[in-house]
Amino acid sequence: MTDAGRESRFKLEATPITFGPGSSEEAGWELKQLGVSRALILTDPGVARSGIPDRIRGIIEAEGIGCEVFDRVKVEPSLASMQEAADFAAEGGFDGFVGVGGGSSLDTAKVANLIATHPAPVMDYIFPPVGAGRRPPSPLKPFLAVPTTAGTGSEATTIAVMDLPDLRTKAAISHRFLRPDHGIVDPLLTSSMPSDVTAACGLDVACHAVESFTAKPFHTRPAPGSPDKRPPFQGANPVSDLWASTALEYAGEYLRRAVADGGDVEARGRMMLGASIAGIGFGSAGTAIPHACAYPIASLKHAFRSPGYPEEPFVPHGFAVIVTAPAAFRFTYPADPDKHRRAAELIAGKPFPDADEDTLPNVLISLMKDVGAPGGLLELGYDEGDVEGLVEGAIKQQRQLTIAPKEAGRDDLAEIFRGSMQNW
Repeated sequence: MTDAGRESRFKLEATPITFGPGSSEEAGWELKQLGVSRALILTDPGVARSGIPDRIRGIIEAEGIGCEVFDRVKVEPSLASMQEAADFAAEGGFDGFVGVGGGSSLDTAKVANLIATHPAPVMDYIFPPVGAGRRPPSPLKPFLAVPTTAGTGSEATTIAVMDLPDLRTKAAISHRFLRPDHGIVDPLLTSSMPSDVTAACGLDVACHAVESFTAKPFHTRPAPGSPDKRPPFQGANPVSDLWASTALEYAGEYLRRAVADGGDVEARGRMMLGASIAGIGFGSAGTAIPHACAYPIASLKHAFRSPGYPEEPFVPHGFAVIVTAPAAFRFTYPADPDKHRRAAELIAGKPFPDADEDTLPNVLISLMKDVGAPGGLLELGYDEGDVEGLVEGAIKQQRQLTIAPKEAGRDDLAEIFRGSMQNW
């Protein structure tokens, strides 16, 4: 039973996934099943230098499918870089798209596909209140996602995120038509990933799994009135909880191993699978306060340098997300103590019968320390004087903030940022 006027339904969609070592060898076969005759691979320069996109191109061409590579995706995509890729895609006559790389490449491929299929400025499709929230009128061209990192879960989601430098924050496009038609998750593609990249990606998995697991329940939202008005982020539900809880177990058991040893195929495989699983979960339930805070953290200043990433300074997404997580989950704990306790138990692999508001934050801080994550916003180049700008960027992210189990206003966000200056 639900209250009158409240949501009584949730929707769960999932990308078909082929998982396992060597599964990238099936890329051409999958595109052929999707009816593609000319594909565009989108990737970033670093992944291009690894040779992986060229190998995928050869696999695709062996199936008689024409293929071209666009290797100018930015590791931290901006509105301008997304538009450049979209313009290239729109002019190329492609009938299928392949994202090869991290979440940046997969998100850029989603946007390129969107604009090539339904031409319009990228800004028109960005989620309100930043953009106009235009909805694509019909499905897009076939899209195959081949992640080379274990983090964003973009192969399983409807979301594409980009930096908006002029607004000093990030924003997103989200619609079910952006979901990849198929994902190929090959653990062998991550074997050369540097330890700090592995850490940032894995912490993103842990954080968005906690966010979706502890999100406001779907049935507490107002009824949408019609199915097309149901938001992409619906709130926690019984099925999303299953995906999120498994991802949390994997993060707790395998992330430290994956960071310590790039050759640990089991650990890297479980983290890749965990990223996809978590993506399915938060693609239904949503992400909340840490992701809302991460957008301005990644956009407002570019003073941090992590050695495994490109030379230009920027805050990797996983570090931008996890740095406010302890303070954010301490803030939301009173809204659902049992869910917060259970999330801590899943990561730690042990019970916490006397859990309190510090239990989950402490479990996350322990994981952050062990994988070498930055200790707080100070380490990322921020200080107290930046709080107002960070709040201004985070408050725009209503897509995430409305999913949080406890409402966070400007003053609350300011305290979360202040409490994240130094986590240990």
